[in-house]
Order: sequence, then C-alpha cells, then structure tokens
Amino acid sequence: MTQEAKKQTIRVLTVTFCLASLAWVSQLSAEKAGVKATWPQFHGPDRSNVSPDKGLLKRWPAEGPKLIWKYDKCGAGFATVTIVDDMIFTSGDFGKIQKVLALDLDGKLLWEARNGESWRGPYPGARTNPTYSDGAVYQMNPHGRLASFDAKSGKELWAVELQKEFGPSPRRWAMSENVIVEGKVLYCCPGGEKGRIVALDKATGKTIWANTEIPQASAYCSPIIATHNGVRQVINLMTKSVVSVDAKTGKFLWSHKHITKHDQNVTSPIFTNGLVCVSSGHKTGTRFLKIASDNRSVKEIWFNQDLDNCHGGLLLVDGHLYGTGCRMSPLGMVCVNAKSGKTVWNFRPLSKISLTYADGMMYGMNDRGKVWLVKADSTACKIVSRFDLPRSSRAPTLAHPVVFNGRFYLRSGSDLHVYDVRGSASK
Repeated sequence: MTQEAKKQTIRVLTVTFCLASLAWVSQLSAEKAGVKATWPQFHGPDRSNVSPDKGLLKRWPAEGPKLIWKYDKCGAGFATVTIVDDMIFTSGDFGKIQKVLALDLDGKLLWEARNGESWRGPYPGARTNPTYSDGAVYQMNPHGRLASFDAKSGKELWAVELQKEFGPSPRRWAMSENVIVEGKVLYCCPGGEKGRIVALDKATGKTIWANTEIPQASAYCSPIIATHNGVRQVINLMTKSVVSVDAKTGKFLWSHKHITKHDQNVTSPIFTNGLVCVSSGHKTGTRFLKIASDNRSVKEIWFNQDLDNCHGGLLLVDGHLYGTGCRMSPLGMVCVNAKSGKTVWNFRPLSKISLTYADGMMYGMNDRGKVWLVKADSTACKIVSRFDLPRSSRAPTLAHPVVFNGRFYLRSGSDLHVYDVRGSASK
C-alpha cells in the first residue's frame, strides 16, 4: 500500500469512527431526553423490518395472544401501519376514494383525509401506508397522487400527480411504493420518462432532481437509502434491474440485471456492509451483490433460486436470510446462509407469508389470515405458536405485520387487530 493510500485509509476510518460516535452520542442523548422510539415508515426506522422490542412472549396461548382492540373501518386494502407520537397511521379504500387515517393507541379514529381515487383494477384496495417525518405524513395513492398531510389534524399540505409530472408508468397492479423521507427530502420512484427516481422537497413537493438516465419503469418496489464508501444512495428495483442513484444529486451510480415475470419486482432491497440483496417471485430467486469501492458497479456474489420472495418481505438476522417462496415455488419458508448463498432449510407448510422480526422471533401471517410465531433459528424451522386471525372478508391478507411497543398489529381488509405480546416481566 502506498503512503497516500495509507493516509486515505486513515481518513476514511477516522470519518467512519466519528460518524459512529456521533450516532451513538445522539442515541444516548435521545434516550436521556425521553424521546420515544417510533415506527415512522414501512418496515420501521431503517427499513430493516426489525423491531427494537425486547421482553416479548416466547409462546402464545392456544387461542393466540390477548386482543387489545380491533378497529373495523380502515377501508379495503393491504396497507400496514406507521406508529409515531401515540398515533397510528394507515390507509384504505372507501368506494371510489382512498383515505389516509389516523387512530390513537386505543383504536379511536382521530381523523381521515381523502387522497384521490381508489384502485378498481386487479386486487382492489389501498397499497401503501403513510410515511411520517417532522409532523407530516406522506402517502402515494395507486394512481400516483402523492400527498402530504398534517399529522395532528389531517389537513392536506400539498399534493403532486406523479404521472402527470414525470410521465406515465403503466402498472398492472397500480402504484404500490411506500415513499421514503430523509432530512428535508422525499424520495420516490414514479418510473416515468421524465423522472424514473426523483427527489422532492418534503415541505412543498417541489422537484429537487429527477433521474432520467434509468431506461426502465418502476416495479411496485419501495426503495432503501444506504451509504457505501461515503456516498449516500437510493437503491431500488425497477422492472428489469436493481439500480442506485446518488441521493444528493440523482446521478446514476450502478445497476444489475434482475428480470422477473410480469416485471413484478416487489420486495425491497436489503443493504449490509457494502452488499445488496434483492429477491423476486415467479422463480426469479435471490441475488447478493457487492458494490465496488468507487460505487460505479456491482459484482454478483451468489444467486439462489430457492428463495424467490414475491411480496412478503425478507429478513436478514444473524447472517441468515429468511423469507417464503412464491406461490409457484415448490418450497415454503426458506433459510439461506447470507455468506455462502446456500439453502440451509426449507419448510413447505409455511408459504405466502408476510414477515417481521422482534426479540429473536419471526412473526408471520399468510394470505388466508393464519398467523405464526417462528423462532429465528438457522438450524431448522421451529414453529412455536399459531392462531387464525378472525376475518370479515375473503380478500387476501397481504399486509405486512408490525411488532412495536409490545403490540402486534395485523391488518386484514378493513380490520386492524392489535394484540398484546409483552412478556410477563415487561407488563
């Protein structure tokens, strides 16, 4: 290593240490100040779908955990929940219109606000849940109307018709992206020829930048934001590939081919230590990619077709990936070693499950409302408990579950069930 290279390495390590120290100090300051933890967006604060909860039940009663309350007027849909400042946010379809709703922690409706028209095509129902940031919630409806609402009152602050602004991006199953906000910027993927991925001012909805270099439309996927070698980047799946753009400028960074049937790339990417994981259904499978040091390319490390997750979400826990195969797959729940890409186990009886993780356990619900508690174990699929969610509709239960502050949130059609999963020591 040259002397200059050594100096550069020292500079990078110093910056990394400083950033880590600042984050640690910030976390301690927040805890001392009594700042509450939040679940401000799809899959939680960092979109890892890993809950911070501890001290939860390791086994449920035969009939399931205790039901705290049920709210049955969420409207039709598959949206899950966002939880901030003792408020719960979700969305639903009410006839020809879509609404954003806010509830208190006792299940009482605080407000509801209209956000354009509902989806009447295949699988009707609200797709996306609100994203919270600094007193506002942001939600994209199935036709691309992106709106901002005051979190306390539900008053609409601004709205942008994405397909009119950035060009149409036809979708068989509607626009289904959960937008992401960082700092003063909202990022989303309209997929149109005038803006494949765009950055908007979260206070006004005005365009900051719009990337037109990407040749493909968007594909139902919700993006993530990650930093590699000092470059903050937005990573998402488009119709034919996984792509990355510079979060500050929108400049194209890298892409890698990932083609699936019907252009149906739904599962959000996972980022860890310079590696990106992408997965899709219909026998597409899962890929692990390594980002180059200059952020200009990626290299495929491994490919595994067993884990072809369609839309239930992936979990990365202790060096292993967990997810379920597509309905067209001969496999059910699959565990893959994230380092080698080898399948460790598969369990056919658990299929088409939407997942989340908390306190050593995976919480899952399938498309028929059957609910499981599974130990996150890389040696075998260990089902601990199960129960059937009471359903008032035959529509598939595709909403991702949420575990937060000792509560287990399950959405089925217009119904939101909230269960107590705290262990006895935490009550």
